Amino acid sequence: MDILKKTILFLFLNFTALGIGGLFTGNGVTSMWYQNLNKAPWTPPGWVFGAAWTLIMICFAVYMAYLITNKVDRKKIIILFSIQWILNVAWNPIFFYMQEVLLGMINISSLTILITYLFFNYRKEMKLKSIFILPYMIWLFIATSLNFYILIYN
Repeated sequence: MDILKKTILFLFLNFTALGIGGLFTGNGVTSMWYQNLNKAPWTPPGWVFGAAWTLIMICFAVYMAYLITNKVDRKKIIILFSIQWILNVAWNPIFFYMQEVLLGMINISSLTILITYLFFNYRKEMKLKSIFILPYMIWLFIATSLNFYILIYN
């Protein structure tokens, strides 16, 4: 039952982050600024982003619930999760609201490094449960490449 409660807590925190980020996206995706950008040929259709982030945040909540339960150094885990949360929330206003592509690139690269660190640093103790962070890590590699393409070609 402890895992379920922690999973629910992380679901709440993760979807709150998405909600706050979404507030700053506003009409960002449909804005003339974004529509006129040269985007990577591998940019997925818009609906994929919502579906991907929903799956990612569910899996990440399960991962974090197990990680915080299994790890002795909970303070470090909470700090890393908090940094991840802030970086996740911050990207949308940086990229869509402020239209700062370079700062967005720095932000998303930092988030990608942090999630990759979580995966590799805790994979031995998390074992098969590490699979729950893979969607987040894979998506961040894709998202970082999309941001990089926009940075380079605009």
